[in-house]
Amino acid sequence: MSFITTYCHITDRNCYLNGKLVASFDPGSSDSWLKQLYKFNNVTYPKFYKMDTLSQCGYLASEFIKASNPDRFTSYADDRIAMVFANRCSSAESDIRFQNSYEVLQTPSPAMFVYTLPNIVIGEIAIANKWYGENMFAVLPKFAPDFFINYAEILFSSGSEAVLAGWLDVTEVKVNAFVILLEKNTGGIKSNIVNLTELIEEAFT
Repeated sequence: MSFITTYCHITDRNCYLNGKLVASFDPGSSDSWLKQLYKFNNVTYPKFYKMDTLSQCGYLASEFIKASNPDRFTSYADDRIAMVFANRCSSAESDIRFQNSYEVLQTPSPAMFVYTLPNIVIGEIAIANKWYGENMFAVLPKFAPDFFINYAEILFSSGSEAVLAGWLDVTEVKVNAFVILLEKNTGGIKSNIVNLTELIEEAFT
């Protein structure tokens, strides 16, 4: 049996860990909201500043989950931590910025082009943590609890021992990232469609 042991929700102005508010946007800061979160969590990973918004959201959520229990991930082999993410708009935010770079600015940006695939967020998290487990990114019309629960069970049955899963809804005007950690035989919230639906409804309302 698998369990949801930790979850993180990042919106345009707030960050929640296991349903509790841990950080809010400071309008007096010169930093963007995601940079504020980066500094709040005392992360030291300069590559963060080069990431697109989608990757920054996924990376930050994973870091908050890791920080909640640093020993949790070290107990797993690097190839036993899997990832499955999804959203409804792919890499649209980066696609638009890249399109602007060559249509308006007349200087196509290779740095932006790198992020015109949504699965790059998984690569960024994997590289930062040196995780080599199974991974996939899906584009779905809406959040689908059954997709995450069923796919996680497939990953567990094929040898994964922990699954980082999340919905990363990122556009030019909105951030709504919800990431969960699922583990086997650890205790916590039972990993099923009903419980995940309840967590999402609580977070998104």
